[in-house]
Amino acid sequence: MAKTIKETLLGTLVHGEEILQEIDVLRTVSPDPIHPVDPAAACLKGLHPKQVNLVVTAIHDTGKNAKVFRLSGKDGYLPPFEAGQYLNIFTEIDGVRTSRPYSISSSPRQRAYYEITVARTVNGFVSDYFLDKVKVGDEFTASRPAGVFRHQPVFHSKKMLMLGGGSGITPFMSMIREVLDAGLDRDMVLLYGCRSAEVALFHDQLTALSHNFDNFRYYLVVSDENAVWDGERGFITADLIKKLCPDYAQRTAYICGPEIMNEFCVKQLEALGLAQKNIRREMFGAAKDITKEAGWPSELNGTEEFTVTVNGKQKITAKSGESLLTALERAGVRVNVCCRSGECSLCRVQLVSGKVFLSKGMMLRKADEKYGYIHSCKSYPISDISILL
Repeated sequence: MAKTIKETLLGTLVHGEEILQEIDVLRTVSPDPIHPVDPAAACLKGLHPKQVNLVVTAIHDTGKNAKVFRLSGKDGYLPPFEAGQYLNIFTEIDGVRTSRPYSISSSPRQRAYYEITVARTVNGFVSDYFLDKVKVGDEFTASRPAGVFRHQPVFHSKKMLMLGGGSGITPFMSMIREVLDAGLDRDMVLLYGCRSAEVALFHDQLTALSHNFDNFRYYLVVSDENAVWDGERGFITADLIKKLCPDYAQRTAYICGPEIMNEFCVKQLEALGLAQKNIRREMFGAAKDITKEAGWPSELNGTEEFTVTVNGKQKITAKSGESLLTALERAGVRVNVCCRSGECSLCRVQLVSGKVFLSKGMMLRKADEKYGYIHSCKSYPISDISILL
């Protein structure tokens, strides 16, 4: 057997061979197992734990059907993060253990707390719980900060074009706060699409920042024709981007918002000639109505119920219009999960038999396709199926 670097180095010392022999004897006859400690791994585990224990220390009601929750570390420590990343927060509601990813909207330059902004959504199982029941002092467990929607100084331009919609403004708040608070050498243009100014999150704060800093420009784009507004109207089109940000070709573009807005803005940027490598997207969960997605079987309306056999034993019921992950959680089946958007791959399961509809945005690897693995957060049963966890 080849020697390790440690064994090789010990062998060069005086009495090194004897020491190695004694180690071999101890490993063979000692009743106590020898567990080598990796100092680097131990350090990383402390700095980046797999999960974080959080406590709600403040709640701010924005008055726009959304609240800002300040989360401090219950153990007195919060792992570092990069602006644009998110937390996957676990909770139990009416006996169902589930989770939701929320972008961190506070600056990574301060480590006393994280802030997330939760907006109410239609039939929002978790958002309703946060907005109606969560109070100061409540405790949660969350994954460590994750996600790749962030500025990469090696690859990305110092000039940033941010296209946000609705609650998709939250990761941009973290990016903007970091750049302006720390005086970083970046130039930012933000186009924020909302129905009206009344529902635009952080609008007053963004307006003030835009007036006070030369390297940040902010434009609210209102889509409701009946809304009172004297600024930009309509949608974030290629023409509007060209008008408000003439040097768009020199920028890295970042998009975050509802799926329909996300898809629309990608096409507008491509029409302007931006390369795919210069367009960064943050996906925002599963489709609101999967039956409206291209390719959905016309004979199904989303209410059909199918049987899911888990690990060849347990059988649960799942609706066609509900993601497999949601069905598993409702049945009390634990699945590892983080982004819930088809990117992180933690919720993968193996499809043994049956058919599922795969929503767009799922980032399957070649090995996943070869061996039948699917992301349960973006998979919808369209027949009885059997899976392995």
